[in-house]
Amino acid sequence: MKLDTYPNQLDYDINSATILIVDDNPSNVLLLERVLNLAGYHDIIVALDSEKVVSLYERFRPDLIMLDLLMPKMDGFEVLEALNAVKGDDYIPVIMISAQPTKENKLKALEYGVNDFIAKPYDPIEVSMHVRNMLLTRMMHNRLIQEKNDLEENIVKRTKEIYELQYDIIKRLMLAIELRDGDTGMHVIRIGLYAYEISEGLGKDESYCQRIQYAGMMHDIGKIGIADSILLKKGKLTSEEWNIMKEHTTKGADILSGSQNSMIQMSKEIALTHHEKWDGTGYPMGLKGEEIPLCGRIIAICDVFDALVSERPYKKAFPVTEAVRIILSENGRHFDPKIMKVFIEKLDKLIQIENGVKKPTWGKS
Repeated sequence: MKLDTYPNQLDYDINSATILIVDDNPSNVLLLERVLNLAGYHDIIVALDSEKVVSLYERFRPDLIMLDLLMPKMDGFEVLEALNAVKGDDYIPVIMISAQPTKENKLKALEYGVNDFIAKPYDPIEVSMHVRNMLLTRMMHNRLIQEKNDLEENIVKRTKEIYELQYDIIKRLMLAIELRDGDTGMHVIRIGLYAYEISEGLGKDESYCQRIQYAGMMHDIGKIGIADSILLKKGKLTSEEWNIMKEHTTKGADILSGSQNSMIQMSKEIALTHHEKWDGTGYPMGLKGEEIPLCGRIIAICDVFDALVSERPYKKAFPVTEAVRIILSENGRHFDPKIMKVFIEKLDKLIQIENGVKKPTWGKS
């Protein structure tokens, strides 16, 4: 907003400002108060004792400080140093008042954060103009801060909306798979929640944890391309059928390729690598150790754990104790030992998730 657009409103805003005068001389203070009153300022606080400035600042949070340089107990520089130690990022203009506005004093005052200078004896018009300019600066600074805060709130809101949209799209994709595999919808929700917990245990930030929660849900998206006769077969797969089943990793990566979205990019990595093994005996590429992306390694242990404790067309559910025993036996072979450690640390939480998510959490939209 241009400063000359609403001059009356601006004057109203700055005339309601709180001004702190710091001067040990009552006559000087009285003169300044009269000048300020005539200029339309009435919320004025006075500190004749410079040692009380910090407490007055913390109590009243003034919009402007008019500070004498030469005072007993604490001079103007010492007051500034004390204020700077407590006010943090709070922007409060300071006008230094001095009968000795030497170059040396001005330079030192600027180093301490002084914004303007007024020389004694006062010129009322000059004082009014200096005060108005400093208060306008303060007001515009506060408006910019508010706009910045509003913008950040809008960004957070939009980011949340984007995540919700992404999550909704994922749910729809997974629902399409669930029409073919009755347990997949539940399975993918649990996988996402497991992955969040393990990522958190690995020290990853909230952004990563949320991203892998959603991305991990799409680890088996490639099963859309697998025939029902293989996907839903109750008996053991033939060698040829197994090779076709393994193609769900590359099919999933193909479906998710080409996106600039960081979550979809992670989804592609997970779809492609969640069946790789730490010792290099996995598929589809036989990656070994840290050649496997971290997200793929995390989803690998989540996927196996949930598969073991869940009933499938071709198997009964294992008890949790037996599932954990099987997973531990694959430490350093199938699974990254670092992730295995976190898996054990988070086991109670994972069991809570496994017990709590027995059916899809979506229905009516």
